[in-house]
Order: sequence, then structure tokens, then C-alpha cells
Amino acid sequence: MNLQPHPVDQRLPFGLLAVLGFQHVLVMYSACIVVPLILGSVLHLPKEQLAVIINADLMAAGLASLVQSLGLGIFGMRMPVMMGVTFTA
Repeated sequence: MNLQPHPVDQRLPFGLLAVLGFQHVLVMYSACIVVPLILGSVLHLPKEQLAVIINADLMAAGLASLVQSLGLGIFGMRMPVMMGVTFTA
């Protein structure tokens, strides 16, 4: 009987985890910045208002990502996912 975990379930080395985590943060950050910038330019919003919208977007995406990753009672899938804005609508 083989008691070693499946390769999918094995923990990656710390260096690789750090690089992949940094990549995840960059993708999340850029996605959370681009949508408010485009919408703000179309709506001709002043820079101060655009800064508030970007900050609110980053805060909401960060909180939602934490709830999804860590779980909060019955909420969250407890998997490393990124929540943020989308162009789908």
C-alpha cells in the first residue's frame, strides 16, 4: 500500500509558493485597478473620486478573498481564490 500523498496534494517548496503567491497578487491587483480606471475615464470622474473607487474596490476584493480562502462560518469555500471585479456584465 502506497501511503505517500498524490502529487496534487503535496506542499510545494517555499520559494515556488512565494513566486506563485506574488503572481496571484499581481493579477488580482491589476484586475482591480483596470476596471475602475476604464469606467472612471468613460464617466469623466475626477481623480479624487477615482482614487476612492479604486481603494473601495481593493478593500472589497481583499475582504471577499479572505472570506473565500479562510471561511467565515458557513460562508467561503476555503480555497485560495481571488474575488474581484469583472468585465463580464
